[in-house]
Amino acid sequence: MRRTRLTRACVAALLMLGGWAAAGTLPASAQDAPDSATAPAAESAPASDGLLQAMQRDFGLTRAEAEDRLAAERKATDLAPEARRTAGPAYGGAWFDAESEKLTVAVTADADAATVRTLRASGAAVRTVEHSARQLDAAKSRIDRLDAPAGVSSWSVDPTANTVVVNVVREQRTDNDVRAFVAKAREAGPVTVRTVRAPAETFAAGTVGGDPYYTGNVRCSIGFSVHGGFVTAGHCGGVGSQVRGWDGSYIGNFQGSSFPDNDYAWVNVGSGWWTVPVVLGWGTVPDQLVRGSAEAPIGASICRSGSTTHWHCGSVLAKNETVNYSQGAVHQMTKTSVCAEPGDSGGSFISGDQAQGVTSGGWGNCSSGGETWHQPINEILNRYGLTLHTA
Repeated sequence: MRRTRLTRACVAALLMLGGWAAAGTLPASAQDAPDSATAPAAESAPASDGLLQAMQRDFGLTRAEAEDRLAAERKATDLAPEARRTAGPAYGGAWFDAESEKLTVAVTADADAATVRTLRASGAAVRTVEHSARQLDAAKSRIDRLDAPAGVSSWSVDPTANTVVVNVVREQRTDNDVRAFVAKAREAGPVTVRTVRAPAETFAAGTVGGDPYYTGNVRCSIGFSVHGGFVTAGHCGGVGSQVRGWDGSYIGNFQGSSFPDNDYAWVNVGSGWWTVPVVLGWGTVPDQLVRGSAEAPIGASICRSGSTTHWHCGSVLAKNETVNYSQGAVHQMTKTSVCAEPGDSGGSFISGDQAQGVTSGGWGNCSSGGETWHQPINEILNRYGLTLHTA
């Protein structure tokens, strides 16, 4: 049963770490320990068997190819902040290219030769673009101030296209309100319009048995353990809402919650429940230990665990995307090609052994495909002053 499996996960994690004391001395806080949040994973265990199996299934890779990709993504993740500093005002964005297994850094034409040489010497590929990241971010901020109709799904800066991409629902692209929004967006800066099959929606669900937690008649998924509780999606419950576990017993209450504008929350844990630095495999794959929260770049692989559809993997498609739900816009989201379904809301997004964020919503499903957004984990930790529970 679920509680027995959680007990085994806890024991396994502690045995790997050499005991409870060790587990308690390695916190990773996005607020007061930035080095721990970006610390590389243990070289002897780049990923669990479960995560590698999911990547093999969803990316069509061999085990060796999955391990090589994770290693290349870790190198790109570590390189990205320094590459941005090196490029300075000429920085146009960066992303992980799965084919070359390198970080690609975009720079404007006014980047000097020394800057380009330094970037290439660091192992990055360099692409010259027209617009700087600062210009694109400013354009997106202007679009954020517009009122978006229901036919507009989301918008974000796409460094690979060097524009702001506005996603509209295919069947509503000729709607007058949608066309008016796109026209105003184009006035804000360089814009590319793309279509998606369905509008954005959150992934909460009605109550069904055997799932991780309930609030009222809503079922959602646990995101990541923090010291004193866990983080999840804000649309799953408001401040003070009572949370029940898989067996109906009381866990705690929502201590903080924000939705829309943001989509994050945290729940305190007590009454016999405890936290462990583990993302559950739900019996489909082995559980994954969490060792930090270094942010993966665009193009990197990412996997999601949720109570409805379990493990699925995909790639990071965009960052700082504004998502237009029916309840209102949510900002600073990360978009991925991973599928999800109702009940997965709040669940874990992880890249290698690094926590990335909690599931917010998306479109589509895990049968026909779709896309999802997650609220970045470090923003949640900083907002509430929480410390990620790490192995």
